[in-house]
Amino acid sequence: MRKILLVGMIFAVCGAALAAEETKAAERIQAAGTVLDEIMGTPDKAIPEEVLKSAECVAVVPSLLKAGFVVGARYGRGVASCRTEKGWSAPAFFTVGGGSFGFQIGGQAIDLVMLIMNKEGMKNLLQSKFQLGANASAAAGPVGRHAEGTTDWKMRAQVLTYSRARGLFAGVELNGAVIKQDKNSTRDFYGRMVPFKTSLNGLVEAPPASLPFLDSLHKWSQQAADR
Repeated sequence: MRKILLVGMIFAVCGAALAAEETKAAERIQAAGTVLDEIMGTPDKAIPEEVLKSAECVAVVPSLLKAGFVVGARYGRGVASCRTEKGWSAPAFFTVGGGSFGFQIGGQAIDLVMLIMNKEGMKNLLQSKFQLGANASAAAGPVGRHAEGTTDWKMRAQVLTYSRARGLFAGVELNGAVIKQDKNSTRDFYGRMVPFKTSLNGLVEAPPASLPFLDSLHKWSQQAADR
């Protein structure tokens, strides 16, 4: 009898842990959509429409953790989606660690946004592990309603990076960061392992819990395309 109770308790604990992880993944999607809405909701201080319209993929890391003075350790979990013939793809979960950017000081959490701007950058993302500045060129993205004055953004980077902290949103240099698939969150969200290529190429249906992020992407990219 005790053995049966013990086994039951173990299954209950494991089930609760899995449910908690799935909730965390869904909360990350919700947070990513909120970050994008808040950033794009202030046109004069947002990602320029031309840039968003040209992006092949969008990746958001809500509350990336940063510690240290000027250069320090960073770690965060994010979610990404890419354009497909049917619209924005089902989300892919990833982790980002390392890297450095110097204008923010002290231990704090920041929101990180990365735009993959061309097919070569998307190819790197689909590999499910790459390093900014090594495997993929990265540069600070332009900010503002339009980007006519900085047309070189189309030529100089596969990935444009931005950060937001304490209300300040700006393009930021981020080199050395390693991005790889978050397999635990992927399994918890989809109930199985879904490779980056499968989700980001639109080969798996997006679960309803994906909508907060995908709806935000659709809204702002469509608005940019219409102008």
